[in-house]
Amino acid sequence: MLRPIERLAVAVSGGKDSVSLLHVLTRIERRFPQVQIIAFTVDEGISGYRREAIEIAASNAKQLGIEHRVVSFKSLYGHDLDEVAHRVQELKLESVCAYCGILRRKALNVAAKEVEATKLATAHNLDDEAQSLIMSLLRGAMDELLRSKGESTGFVPRIKPFMRTPEREIALYAHVRRIRFQSIPCPYAGTSLRNEVRCFLDIVEEMHPGMKFAVPSTFGKLRPTESVAKTGGRCRVCNEPAFKTICRACQVLKNLGLRK
Repeated sequence: MLRPIERLAVAVSGGKDSVSLLHVLTRIERRFPQVQIIAFTVDEGISGYRREAIEIAASNAKQLGIEHRVVSFKSLYGHDLDEVAHRVQELKLESVCAYCGILRRKALNVAAKEVEATKLATAHNLDDEAQSLIMSLLRGAMDELLRSKGESTGFVPRIKPFMRTPEREIALYAHVRRIRFQSIPCPYAGTSLRNEVRCFLDIVEEMHPGMKFAVPSTFGKLRPTESVAKTGGRCRVCNEPAFKTICRACQVLKNLGLRK
């Protein structure tokens, strides 16, 4: 995933997974002095929740001697997540998590490009990967399930160092290393489809150990083995990389009536 010379952006939300990832990558990359690490936290604008997470992320970065930056929904989109959630509820749409994920991905790419990062590391773990695949299956999103490997033009290449590591093992690591992290879940998480799929997979894993490993492995066999370079254009609204005339983030805001 990494080379001896990288400018690595690490997405740090303040939770156990992302903070542990920052600690692990920092320990590894100390053996490679030509690697630079910059930590980023996305401030979605969730009252009573995100402020503590930002403080924890900044504290861990300072402890490790890593530069820490914050990118906010408000500065990037003109609206915070609480405003988006209010609009979602008004329109009686699906869980706000689906919209947040799209906006977060764009925010991280914008932030990583600003510092000319060569890679963007996220702390998606084995549980996350299995959940995402099952969710795509339930939605009938075959394009997501069978998407070929490769890099997309205009996007900072992403890596997931924890993608084969169970969530419980990361939690154990954080406790053993006495790493400070935010333990309070996002107030919007309980209404998402992911939460229901998480419960289902936990039950199946308890009864049939190894199922969480089997899900990504099985779907991985269905995808093309060769890497494919993906090209795209520019969003006519924000000029960021997009595969259609409007990027997904701008389309979401437009659908919610928060952007023309």
